[in-house]
Amino acid sequence: MSDEAHEGASPREQLLEACRRNNTSLLHDVLSTCSSPKETAHLLNTATDGVGQYCLHIAATYGSYDVLDILLDQEDLEVDPIDRLEKDTPLHKAVRFVNSHTELEWQGVIPLVELLIDAGADPSIWGEKKRAGASASTPHHHPKEKKKIRKTESRANAASLSPATTNRMRNKAKLKPIELADPRNADLRMVLQKAEFAQMAGNDVVDADAEDDEGPTGSGSDDEEG
Repeated sequence: MSDEAHEGASPREQLLEACRRNNTSLLHDVLSTCSSPKETAHLLNTATDGVGQYCLHIAATYGSYDVLDILLDQEDLEVDPIDRLEKDTPLHKAVRFVNSHTELEWQGVIPLVELLIDAGADPSIWGEKKRAGASASTPHHHPKEKKKIRKTESRANAASLSPATTNRMRNKAKLKPIELADPRNADLRMVLQKAEFAQMAGNDVVDADAEDDEGPTGSGSDDEEG
């Protein structure tokens, strides 16, 4: 898209074009038109292309690392939106992008997957159902701190899902990101496995905290009442 075409395009069109082209200058121009973080989040969380892909899907599909990095630092960004066609999350798309490269190129493109995971993307999600309230960042924090916070929020949201909800979270092929990964790509699979283990460990912490919040129960509390 030429500069003249950019001038006549809507913010949504410019955003999606920036994601396709890894055009950080165009992305900054689009973000500067938003009057508040809330308006920015609304644009990023609602803009889709003709097949229902959100901006993160497109950036991951095209390997637009620099644009993706900027997007993931925006407040209240949904990191696990589900696209309409494949029921994929952006992490699914990033794994597909890595798979599209040769073995010699894998090390250079795996960081795209790591970027999404560091921002709180759910490695165990199977698609189809968007998690309510899973925002990508918290206001008033340094970008590196925000990414740590996003991980914690992602794990807490995942822990709140019921088994029935989790069973519905499938992409169209009923595959998690790690199940999409090329079996020969040990490094990619290790990145995704570590993310799943970290998420499970985080869920255990959330469960323990919930038990602590419930206070004393059982015979001990009964004795106190007596």
